[in-house]
Amino acid sequence: MNDSRWTWRSVSLISIAATVILIAGFVYAVNDILHPKGEALLTSLPQETAAPAAEVVDEYRILALGDSLAKGTGDNSGNGFVRRTVEGLSADGLKAALLGNMGINGQTTAGLLSSLKEEGVQYAVRQANIILLSIGGNDLFQDSGITGTPDDEELTPQSLLAALPEASKRLGDILQYITELNPQAQIYYVGLYNPFGDVPDLLVPGNQAVTLWNNAAMDIMNTHSNMTLVPTFDLFNRHLDKYLSGDHFHPNEEGYQRMGERIVQAVR
Repeated sequence: MNDSRWTWRSVSLISIAATVILIAGFVYAVNDILHPKGEALLTSLPQETAAPAAEVVDEYRILALGDSLAKGTGDNSGNGFVRRTVEGLSADGLKAALLGNMGINGQTTAGLLSSLKEEGVQYAVRQANIILLSIGGNDLFQDSGITGTPDDEELTPQSLLAALPEASKRLGDILQYITELNPQAQIYYVGLYNPFGDVPDLLVPGNQAVTLWNNAAMDIMNTHSNMTLVPTFDLFNRHLDKYLSGDHFHPNEEGYQRMGERIVQAVR
């Protein structure tokens, strides 16, 4: 009789213990569902794919090519937009060095295309990773009799536009040749402005020629990922009295400063 009593007691205790364990497990499961803890350090979650790192440029090695604007003619300080670009990049904490300024007064697209075949010029192009290019103004204006002083009788829509097809073709050859010499370099082409926009008879033909030229340049550069057109037409339009030098053709110090600032924005 006593054995039977202990047996039932043992069974009762086991049943109670099992019930307590089941209840505790149920409570834990409910709590885990309501308040999931997750795994430490989110190791169970997929890692986000890192964005490809942008190319790091240790130093901008800058070369200037082209005409009198590249040279800085009209700027009494001699800095032009080229040195102002170097200074602007350096002021941002970037390393920028000017390898050389090969701007030549009166340089045309034909002249520059010929210069690019010289060994010294080719060597400089290969050393640069930033090339600042200003060319085309002499093709449009000088070939039309414009050498710094407007001439109402010689400058016409026909004379301005006559030079455009061949000159723009040479511009395309120049850009392509520079790219072949140095595929890694970024080319920043400085677009043209109309220096005679404040002369009533020259406003329309000048604007037409410059607009068509800049559009042709943009069409060429849109096919190359390493080329950027830096517009200047809007900088000088209606501000010629403020930004042109005394020859009424080249920028003054303030005009070159505005151009340099815009190039720095493009490079950054």
